[in-house]
Amino acid sequence: MPATDTLSLSTSEALARRRSVRAFTDRPVDRALLARIFEAAQRAPSGGNLQPWQATIVTGERWQAVQDAVAARIAMGREGFQPEYDIYPRGLTDPWDSRRFGVGEALYASLGIAREDKAGRIAQFQQNYRGFGAPVMLFLHCSRIMGPPQWADMGMWLQSVMLLLVEHGLASCPQECWAMYGATVRAELGLDDGQILFCGLAIGHADEDAPVNRWPVPRVGLDEVIDWQGFDA
Repeated sequence: MPATDTLSLSTSEALARRRSVRAFTDRPVDRALLARIFEAAQRAPSGGNLQPWQATIVTGERWQAVQDAVAARIAMGREGFQPEYDIYPRGLTDPWDSRRFGVGEALYASLGIAREDKAGRIAQFQQNYRGFGAPVMLFLHCSRIMGPPQWADMGMWLQSVMLLLVEHGLASCPQECWAMYGATVRAELGLDDGQILFCGLAIGHADEDAPVNRWPVPRVGLDEVIDWQGFDA
């Protein structure tokens, strides 16, 4: 769908169309359009109206500088890790572990990368740190004094941004993986230690022909997440 500022989708349509895109074209994204999207997203709710979210948006040489700095850390192996937080809970059990494993296997299958193709899997994983070719990267961060309720507020703002991007014909991919190299990203962005990096959000135009953008991403049924009480009374 072409990017425009005149599209109108229902919330249900935007939710249905949104997906984590892992292949972008190099078509640039208009800053004025992004500004309108972020302005609209400011209506996202937050406890006490704190609005704890802060974002740094990079493109061009600044975006490339972040990629290069993180690539240098990746080359260090495990010694290069600078995790801001645990992305997944330690000791993750089912059903969540199975969901995580299943979606990863489906992703690699869409690319024709077999489980035993370690080099292929590593190469694909490293595409995370190039934003899958997206021309714009949003880095979401907040003050370290913020707690879990404010992190939930950041999530609501991020979801608002992603749905608005869909409405205007753009695509995105939320990426917590950048938090694995948080100190390096923050240094490149000029953020002090009082800020904590939550995630990145790759933004651009989806490559609609890429198989990695076309495989079905499953969702569990309501019976696994909803407990209805009092409705039969």
